[in-house]
Amino acid sequence: MTLAKLSNNWFPSVPSIFDRFFDGELMDWNRTNFSSTDTTLPAVNVEENDNEFLIEVAAPGLTKDDFRLNYDNGRLTISSEKKNETEEKSEGKITRREFSYQSFQRSFTVSETMVNAEKISANYENGILHITLPKRDEMKPRPPKQIEIK
Repeated sequence: MTLAKLSNNWFPSVPSIFDRFFDGELMDWNRTNFSSTDTTLPAVNVEENDNEFLIEVAAPGLTKDDFRLNYDNGRLTISSEKKNETEEKSEGKITRREFSYQSFQRSFTVSETMVNAEKISANYENGILHITLPKRDEMKPRPPKQIEIK
């Protein structure tokens, strides 16, 4: 999956937090989004508002216990592993055995200058893992300051 950065044609000289977000300070999409079993990766939505970045991972059929969410040295890693085994026996002998194994891992580089790592939170609801990365106060937009003329 490749994420393309949108061009800001109206104000090309004004960088935004969103631009820095995709330039690598928060996310590193190219090297770190991989599946350890070459299976399809779940879809991910990333959204920014004034106070936080929101990541949504579409992973139906899993439970919150199937996920591992780690933050270590500026890297947020979302991974999941699920194993299923069924076995049928007839007269004490195995007549049929089936198993499946699913796993994925997605990693994002998270700049501690932009995000308050201590307040990262997550919840899993209706097949979607919601991860909230609150912005540090100094990264939030501020209203224009009125300057008094003397």
